[in-house]
Amino acid sequence: MSKKIIKLAFCFSLMASAVAFAQQAAPEAAAAVTVQKTTLWEMIKQGGWTMYPLGLFSMGMIYFIVQNWLALREKVLLRPDMMPEFITLMKDKKILEAHSLCKENETLFTYVFAAGLERCSTTGPVNFSKIKEAIEEASTEEVTQYMKPIDYLSIIGATAPMLGLLGTVSGMIKAFQTIGSQGMGKPEVLAGNIGEALVTTATGLIIAIPAMLFYYFFRNNFIKSTATLGRNIGALLDTLESGELPLGFENLGSGVSAKKSAKAE
Repeated sequence: MSKKIIKLAFCFSLMASAVAFAQQAAPEAAAAVTVQKTTLWEMIKQGGWTMYPLGLFSMGMIYFIVQNWLALREKVLLRPDMMPEFITLMKDKKILEAHSLCKENETLFTYVFAAGLERCSTTGPVNFSKIKEAIEEASTEEVTQYMKPIDYLSIIGATAPMLGLLGTVSGMIKAFQTIGSQGMGKPEVLAGNIGEALVTTATGLIIAIPAMLFYYFFRNNFIKSTATLGRNIGALLDTLESGELPLGFENLGSGVSAKKSAKAE
């Protein structure tokens, strides 16, 4: 009987010691978890001086994405809603009216088309070679202007990883300087230097990846819009030269006249 009591007492003491150890270890584990938590602002500060130009790059990336998204829409660049009216004006040889309509609605399509109409003669025969030359000059000028905000995204996408790599090199240099001066006795100092290296690299990639994706997206859409621009202007010049409506616009004249009479009423 005494042996059983001794065994029970021994088991009870083991259980009590285990519970006490668990209670002591729980606050230490919680403290360790608390130490590992890092806020976004602390990570930005840990990145060092390269986070300042990277922050400017991130703001520039957002600005150019929004600007290109609003400016490069096809309905803004090409104004397809105005094509029926321009087709009718070209069929009726109303060059001055078409030029005035272009000036009232300035966009990529109307600017390029107006440049060609300015070479038209209202008294003599129309010189289509001069018109096409003026259209090519104006389209080159406008395409270059519209491509600048798109190219800025490419510049940001190519430069941001290089800045991040520069921050990585800076952090590693500091880490080795710490090892050389203080040895390995302070791992928290080394962790800060290595953290600087990793944070800047990650930030550069976070900025570069969406910048390059949107660059190719906007560039490809703009190339498609410029191809459509050339086709639309070609159709208008053919109508001006032949005096006939293009295929698919046979019933356009009555529709436009009815619309104008409705507006007048």
